[in-house]
Amino acid sequence: MDVSLGDLNAPHSMGTTIIGVTYNGGVVLGADSRTSTGMYVANRASDKITQLTDNVYVCRSGSAADSQIVSDYVRHFLHQHTIQLGQPATVKVAANLVRLLSYGNKNMLQTGLIVGGWDKYEGGKIYGIPLGGTVLELPFTIGGSGSSYLYGFFDQVWKEGMTQEEAEQLVVKAVSLAIARDGASGGVVRTVTINKDGVSRKFYPGDTLPLWHEELEAKDSLLDILSTASPEPMIS
Repeated sequence: MDVSLGDLNAPHSMGTTIIGVTYNGGVVLGADSRTSTGMYVANRASDKITQLTDNVYVCRSGSAADSQIVSDYVRHFLHQHTIQLGQPATVKVAANLVRLLSYGNKNMLQTGLIVGGWDKYEGGKIYGIPLGGTVLELPFTIGGSGSSYLYGFFDQVWKEGMTQEEAEQLVVKAVSLAIARDGASGGVVRTVTINKDGVSRKFYPGDTLPLWHEELEAKDSLLDILSTASPEPMIS
């Protein structure tokens, strides 16, 4: 196969679906688990929801390397901030640190982030930091390649004052919808719920997600084949 140098140096398409939703008492963050490099799935079970502090998490999209290094720097600075002040950092402080790093390096970074968490001053908050380093406080926000399939859905179903269960069900349904339509999103769904009682993580395997229009149920997958008894060896 003839591969030119220009093809090797071309930017790779990197896709994902990340979501942040506020509810009456906290926030729910959600993401798929597919890490892709063009048409190649590099990791089908990655965790795109990263802890920054005990009460603040970030959803990562775009370049995995860029989003990871931004998260690592912000976690380090927030740790110093907590030691100096003697109390946990607020969600707004975490979002502004992400904004500073994203905006200050906007010509080199390819990452969009969603910061969500709970603090005793403002309760549950969601901040979107898209490419370029703008920071937006929003009741809900979506990001990644799968988000283009979800704007109309969220305009219809999101409402003020949702319960925790309603918010979690909305996030799982939205990510599964994006997985059905977006080839760069897939795998499992992970959620993180943050409120005054702490943090809870939930995991939804791909075979438990709802199937949508024209989606086919998984059949004769590699895992099914491996789980069966080993075939008799071939003897020539």
